[in-house]
Amino acid sequence: MSDVIVRVAARGDGVTGNGRHASLAAPGDTLTADGQVLPGPHHQVPPCRHFPTCGGCQLQHLDDESYAGFITDRIAGALAAQGLGADIRAPALSPARTRRRAALQAEAKGGRVRIGFSEGSSHALVDLQECWILTPGLFALIAPLRGLLARFLKANRRARLHLTQADQGIDLLIEGIEAEGLAAAEEITAFCQRHGVARLSIDNGLGPETRWEPEPVTITLSGVAVPLPHNSFLQATGEGEAALVAAVRAAVGQAGVTADLFSGLGTFALALPGRVYAAEAARDAILSLKGAGARAGRQLFADHRDLFRRPLTPAECDRFAAIVLDPPRAGAREQALQLAEAKTPSIAYVSCNPSSFARDAEILCKGGYTLDWIQPVGQFRWSTHVELAARFSR
Repeated sequence: MSDVIVRVAARGDGVTGNGRHASLAAPGDTLTADGQVLPGPHHQVPPCRHFPTCGGCQLQHLDDESYAGFITDRIAGALAAQGLGADIRAPALSPARTRRRAALQAEAKGGRVRIGFSEGSSHALVDLQECWILTPGLFALIAPLRGLLARFLKANRRARLHLTQADQGIDLLIEGIEAEGLAAAEEITAFCQRHGVARLSIDNGLGPETRWEPEPVTITLSGVAVPLPHNSFLQATGEGEAALVAAVRAAVGQAGVTADLFSGLGTFALALPGRVYAAEAARDAILSLKGAGARAGRQLFADHRDLFRRPLTPAECDRFAAIVLDPPRAGAREQALQLAEAKTPSIAYVSCNPSSFARDAEILCKGGYTLDWIQPVGQFRWSTHVELAARFSR
């Protein structure tokens, strides 16, 4: 007996109407009695030679329609688990080859250096020969990096590479190597000059040490150049950032005074109208935002504050016409509990985890807020990672 795949589950398996699961199946595929997947109208040929071995992608077999459906279903399912519903808009999908930051691994084994993502549910490393998610600039650095790391990475050891596309070029942080002495310094300098590296830093366990940075590295957010601390959080794609910023601006409207909580480098704080209070626990990030805002003449007060331990109280929340939340994957339960008792007219909530978002949304709705709409964003293309921006109002 054959069954039709009707949806894709949270971990990427296709699911039939009667609950059978099949890996690498898309909605509309047929699952035969012996477990074979017969491709349907939404099953595309994966473009990358490394799929499905490489853990960087899980859903390259889905066309855009079914990938967007997967994102919407993830959010709707998380809300339903909390007894909630909402107007879920069409997802904003980032194009292929637009991921501007990535964490890769490198290993020296068998006399050669491999660089790439780990296989799914494995420590085995896939040596990337192509990549359909990284920007061309980031991918172009991988081959030269093999040569550089062959000089410094010890046999049978691994290093971790953090690559970010900054304003001046690529910011590269390498963890797990030692490169001491004049010869090493000269080799690093020559490599950076030859390949347009804006900054190269090495962390051998004591924190990042900058080895090359001819001019201060920045990232431009809403027209403001913000100093970029080592390994800073940044929205994964420029397109994803633009979609989230647009949703947040629509949610807060023309609020004269806004709070941006978990502000990071100021992705939203620098895009908001009027006066802005920005709170962030990461010291380097909030200092970067404070300096950048001052130089740009923005009406911005930056506060180094741990919102998990010290969330804004209801009285503090009531000072603002709108509040923006962009917490990490764990969500913002402590802050949501305080907001539920406040009278702030509108809240823009940005989330990278539908489950923790739905939990916090339930708290806010019990406190009297209405969940007006949700804008899904698929900036981790072909992965099971889902992001969103939502508006709550009183």
